[in-house]
Amino acid sequence: MKTFARPQVVVSRCLGFEACRYNGVTIPDTFVEALSRHVTYVTTCPEVQIGLGVPRDPIRVVVVDGEPRLMQPASGRDVTEQMRTFAEEFFNGLEYVDGFILKGRSPSCGIKDVRRYRAEVGKDGKQSVIDKTGLGIFGSMVKARYPQLPIEEEGRLTNFVIREHFLTALFTLASFRAVKVAGSVGSLVEFHSNNKLLLLAYNESQLRKMGPVVANPDKKAAGDVIAIYEAHLWQALARPPRTTTAINVLMHALGYFSEKLSSEEKAFFLDSLERYRERKVPLSVPLNLMGAWIVRFDEPYLARQTFFAPYPEELITISDSGKGRDLR
Repeated sequence: MKTFARPQVVVSRCLGFEACRYNGVTIPDTFVEALSRHVTYVTTCPEVQIGLGVPRDPIRVVVVDGEPRLMQPASGRDVTEQMRTFAEEFFNGLEYVDGFILKGRSPSCGIKDVRRYRAEVGKDGKQSVIDKTGLGIFGSMVKARYPQLPIEEEGRLTNFVIREHFLTALFTLASFRAVKVAGSVGSLVEFHSNNKLLLLAYNESQLRKMGPVVANPDKKAAGDVIAIYEAHLWQALARPPRTTTAINVLMHALGYFSEKLSSEEKAFFLDSLERYRERKVPLSVPLNLMGAWIVRFDEPYLARQTFFAPYPEELITISDSGKGRDLR
């Protein structure tokens, strides 16, 4: 059985860990729970950790003189600086982190679609909504501090394209952490070799740049080579693979078995590729079919390619909410 590095993930504490929402409830999340068996969670509730109680009067993002502030309308408190101070201290206390799962649309943790309010009170005594495209104060600081990491909210992870990309990036970066710890070019060579098809599917232009980095013709120090490679890796994993490039890699792999499969097996596989192209099934469906043939025919090169098993099999699910299809 394939073993995977264990990522460390920062997660909003209200997602099944503690009843710390403003109204004193918790929000169990099936994905967060399933992932818990394969990652180490670091939980946080920034609102509680800056001293707001449970339950508490809600806070909101209010735009004051063009600047988003974190306000508690009922008390008139501005807790922006407290949140910023907490965030910096929290980040500095993390030995390492591989990804984030944050509460969606939260004025503290949200990373998109957070309501922003006018500072002025209308005739009805209420603040009106300016837009619904803002970020929470803590969430915006996460994205600024860790732009290279997989950062998602729980709602978007119900979409299978977003979920697969999040998991692939999460476990790939966690695996690369071992290369950084080893600090050797040899460990980098092995990582690159095992991830070639994954990188080809994700970003061929970055893959072409990474090869010469690994070859290291200028004999740079191992630490420098690994740092340069990591920057390319972040760019390569920045977005999900295009369906066309993933299909090209799968068609290339099919060539290893073209004379060993029946016409019916080939037709079934090609049909799964078409359904993936039409976004009717996730990439994991054709990957699983190919993975079975890799085991059946004992193909050593493909067997070590992470593309066919980028994260633990137990996390594969074809359920899809359709949320976030634009992948913003």
